[in-house]
Amino acid sequence: MPCHHAFRTVVIALSAAVVAGCSDNTPATFQGYAEGEYVHIAAAFSGTLDTLAVQRGTQIKAGEILFRLESQNESAARNEAAERLKQTAAQLENLKKGKRPSELDAIRAQQAQAQAALQLSELQLKRMERLLGSGAVTREQLDQARSSYDRDRARLTELNAQAQTARLGAREDEISAAAAEVDAARAALAQAEWRLEQKSVSATLDGIIDDTLYVQGEWVPAGAPVISLLPPQNSKIRFFVPEAALGALHIGQGVAVTCDGCGTPVAAQIRFIASQAEYTPPVIYSKETRSKLVFMVEAWPAPQDAIKLHPGQPVDVALKP
Repeated sequence: MPCHHAFRTVVIALSAAVVAGCSDNTPATFQGYAEGEYVHIAAAFSGTLDTLAVQRGTQIKAGEILFRLESQNESAARNEAAERLKQTAAQLENLKKGKRPSELDAIRAQQAQAQAALQLSELQLKRMERLLGSGAVTREQLDQARSSYDRDRARLTELNAQAQTARLGAREDEISAAAAEVDAARAALAQAEWRLEQKSVSATLDGIIDDTLYVQGEWVPAGAPVISLLPPQNSKIRFFVPEAALGALHIGQGVAVTCDGCGTPVAAQIRFIASQAEYTPPVIYSKETRSKLVFMVEAWPAPQDAIKLHPGQPVDVALKP
């Protein structure tokens, strides 16, 4: 029989004996033991245990580092995501801006050249129009002068449009696409940072380190508990009462808990009464044998009092009137 089953059998037997020996006018006293609901702390990802920052029996506070797993891969992924975010953000800003100053200067120079060429072709066209009546120029020469003027005017119009476009940013759809890439890069960075943070695990509650389940240098599978933590508010008293005394108990009832070395009694409050009986040995449900039935009851002390108790420690529980 496992040890904790044997311990419970002894407690049940002693509880029945204690109550059987009590008179109706004597406050019932039952035997039980301290118990704890442990918090098993694990990492979301696997890795080699790089640092174990606590030892068994250490009192820790919420937020303190418990252990770290190796994180070279996650650090590299975080750095890559950060650089990708910088790149996409720079591309977005570049699209929002116009051309560079040197590019604008080049367009302005071309505009000046086109303006000069247009002025020259305009003068030549007017001269040809005046000379056409005197017969000094032919109709063909006049048409060539007019064609040159139209060409230079179109060229200047084109450069004016290029200059206006150069001072603007990219088109709205290009900017929207670049902004979406920035958002995706930012989300990828957040995910990479989260994965990196998961390799360093901190306590979420105050408590005592009950056990460390891996040693430094061991491979820890994803989700495998590395630390077993007992917060003070998770300590409780478990005791057993016979069927005859069950009616005197109710949820919220106070009890006084005493143990060797505890000093003054520890106050606790009943939070759970089992709905099914436990018994040993097997019995027949009759008036003569049903007194052997016992029901498990759990009472919870205040966190500041729970530190006086240790899981597995035998205790005596007295009901308060």
